[in-house]
Amino acid sequence: MAIVKMKKLRLMAVRSVRDELLRELLRRGCVEVSEPSELQAEGFASLIRRESSELMAERGRQQALQNALGVLDRYAPAKSPLLSPKPEVAGEKLLDDAALDAALATAETLRTQSERIRRIGAEESRLRSTIESLQPWLALDLPLERNETRSSAVTLGSMPIRSDLGKAEEAMALAAEEAELFPVSTDKSQRYLLLLSRKEQTAAAQDALRPFGYAPIAFTGMSGTAQENAERAEAELKALAEEKLACEQAIVDLAGERDSLKLACDAAATRIDLAETEEKLCATGSTLLLQGWMPAEREEELAEVFERFGCAWETEDPPEEEYPEVPVSLKNNKFTNSLNMVTNMYSLPAYGTVDPNPLMAPFFILFFGLMMADMGYGLLMVAAAIVAMAKMKPEGNARVFCQLLLYGGIATFAMGVLTGGFFGDVIYQLVHLINPDSTWPGLWHLFDPQADSILVLGGSMVLGLLHLNTGMAVSFAQKWKAGNKGDAIFEEGALWVILIGGLLFAADRLLLPNPFLHWAGIVVLALGGVALLFGAGRHAKGIGKLTAAFGCVYNTATGWFGDVLSYSRIMALMLAGGAVGKVFNIVAVMPAQSFGLNVLTGLAFVIIFLLGHGINFALNLLGCYVHDLRLQCLEFFGKFYADGGKPFRPLKYSGTYVKAK
Repeated sequence: MAIVKMKKLRLMAVRSVRDELLRELLRRGCVEVSEPSELQAEGFASLIRRESSELMAERGRQQALQNALGVLDRYAPAKSPLLSPKPEVAGEKLLDDAALDAALATAETLRTQSERIRRIGAEESRLRSTIESLQPWLALDLPLERNETRSSAVTLGSMPIRSDLGKAEEAMALAAEEAELFPVSTDKSQRYLLLLSRKEQTAAAQDALRPFGYAPIAFTGMSGTAQENAERAEAELKALAEEKLACEQAIVDLAGERDSLKLACDAAATRIDLAETEEKLCATGSTLLLQGWMPAEREEELAEVFERFGCAWETEDPPEEEYPEVPVSLKNNKFTNSLNMVTNMYSLPAYGTVDPNPLMAPFFILFFGLMMADMGYGLLMVAAAIVAMAKMKPEGNARVFCQLLLYGGIATFAMGVLTGGFFGDVIYQLVHLINPDSTWPGLWHLFDPQADSILVLGGSMVLGLLHLNTGMAVSFAQKWKAGNKGDAIFEEGALWVILIGGLLFAADRLLLPNPFLHWAGIVVLALGGVALLFGAGRHAKGIGKLTAAFGCVYNTATGWFGDVLSYSRIMALMLAGGAVGKVFNIVAVMPAQSFGLNVLTGLAFVIIFLLGHGINFALNLLGCYVHDLRLQCLEFFGKFYADGGKPFRPLKYSGTYVKAK
């Protein structure tokens, strides 16, 4: 339950074993290869060169496979079983070149068919547009390519239906007396006309008609009448539809290759990781140079690998000045591992500091349970987590989320037992609905959040003090270990003295009035205050001591008051969730109270109950997580946490669709 100790690795091997060595490191999944900056800084830049790889080609292959899966999902969608786990495959299958080549061939076939369907769609759109443009001219028994004789010209055009055709003809007659308009058809907005004129008068006739909205229409590349062209376009559409169906069927016939494509997609992702690693290597003419990081606990295992490949290698513990560059990996048990999601969302701890998960786990889960505090909601969370882990067998962050949901559900159920909450007070409401004369007070509870709100508030503050002091204890230990004993004594130590004095003074006032406790509290408070002020100004000089003392008093008073007050959100969320649940229960039983118990009022109860508690559960689940997260990240982490750690990213199998063994 700590940050994994890392060692710096330097390795030299014969270039001929590069591929096999990297694949073996891939199988082990415990070496992160880093950029060779150190080798270049030591003056080897003139002797070595960076290794090249087929990174772009590998990314292109992965994109082709992902596109192929997209084509299958579009034309042959498959329903995956609900909560189904990833299929497990041997890791070697992700390195099978023959299987990858076969999948790429399938992907190319799917791409070809999909591209043909796309082109058919574009051609169909063009043909439909052509048919639509020919509709007004179907009655015209004149070949579209015949637009002139030796001395005359035939022009097709349109004119808005609102234009006065008679006036248009009069205007045209004045400009071209031998020209004539022949109506062909009309629709809601346009009138379609044939203009017959002498060639030399065509331009004048069109100019005369233009003020009336006349626009010439030309059909280029067509021969025969409009009817004949429309029939040819319809025949082409029919042929294209048949070809499109054939292409779609060809895609559907390849649906059985979906799993192979998914496996190949993960194989391509693994090869991308290998290629990216290759680009971080350096080499001379015959040797390979590698530097990176590895867990110290895996050194003996890797030593056998390096000896087998005839490598020259060495490891060393990183010096403290290199800690910012050391990758961080957290090692926790099943309980504390569930908080990795919280730590990752915030920031990994810096190497050489403290893993916060073991310290944070009990507080996070307890606070979450107190905020939700309902047996029904807790059972839902536990059931959802157990079913998801049993059915999906999640890994990585998904498993961490399920673990956190499980432990949060257990805590929620336990706190629900203490508060007597089971979907609010639904059992109480049902009992009194069936028997209005019942005197049953409801489920047993240790305390009622609504009736004992002051007790809940006080308990929240006490838990907050315990939480904050745990963080201070970690900070004290870190400073002491680092040799900053003065800072530990005059910062955390002085605050503890003040806290002890405050507890003695409060005990005299609230629990056991006693002059000794009274004066002991005052004396201890004074000693703690003096120690705090001395510690704040011990490194300052002159007027700086005064400003340091003032800043220390102000920051300590306001900071601690604000931090402790933040824990009142535990009470607030407990009250809000319980009150909203009870309100929905009251609303749910109203129809039955007004109209008696029957099928309709029973159905109304079920609908209101499910809808109301579904909303309340979802809002509480999100709200409790966010506010619990805030208490950890701001109040708790602020006392000791050093963030900024770089995640440990070893070369290992990539599995989006499958889980490699």
